[in-house]
Amino acid sequence: MWQIDGMANASELLFSGAILGLVQGLTPGPLVTLVISETLKFGKAEGFKVAVSPLVTDSTIVLSAVFILSTLQGYGVILGIISVFGACYLIYLGLENIRMRTRALEVSIMKREAFKRGIITNFLNPHTYLFWLLVGGPIIIRNIEKNASTVPFFLFGFYCLLIGSEMSIALIVDKSKQFIKSTYYSRVIQLLGLILIIFAISILIDGLKLASVI
Repeated sequence: MWQIDGMANASELLFSGAILGLVQGLTPGPLVTLVISETLKFGKAEGFKVAVSPLVTDSTIVLSAVFILSTLQGYGVILGIISVFGACYLIYLGLENIRMRTRALEVSIMKREAFKRGIITNFLNPHTYLFWLLVGGPIIIRNIEKNASTVPFFLFGFYCLLIGSEMSIALIVDKSKQFIKSTYYSRVIQLLGLILIIFAISILIDGLKLASVI
């Protein structure tokens, strides 16, 4: 009976993780925007690098979220500070995209740092912390109390669909490569830069509120 219940719980967690990963991967946000931007600039390989970057950052974030939730003491200020730094970095990325021009994109010596950008963006993205503090973390804690061996199923489902959906976005964007040769593709990158700045302003306001500055 225990084995049947355990398998059922594992299947439910796998499904829950997959659904949440798919939603997170397809919902417009800083990381998805960066996947599109880097794919347009350098191709699907760079988009893939951004897509897999959460595998590097999230181990620390997930563990931190679970620890914080287990103590439940004043994480608002910390999250606020992270939000402010994250907003500043996103503004920097947004301005960099807005300044982008066709000639600049055609320069072969332009640095390809998609993986690094993805890591920094995800690590400083407060939405990632909010997800694990408000959604993912509580699910993990509840199931650790029930049966800790089922937790990896949730994480596996989540990251398979998160990364898979963002890689799919990169593939779709890459299939439209001929668009890059047109006179309009630099405008798309500039628009993505503007979107990043809009996200950053929203994140900055939330961060200042969390830090009790406003």
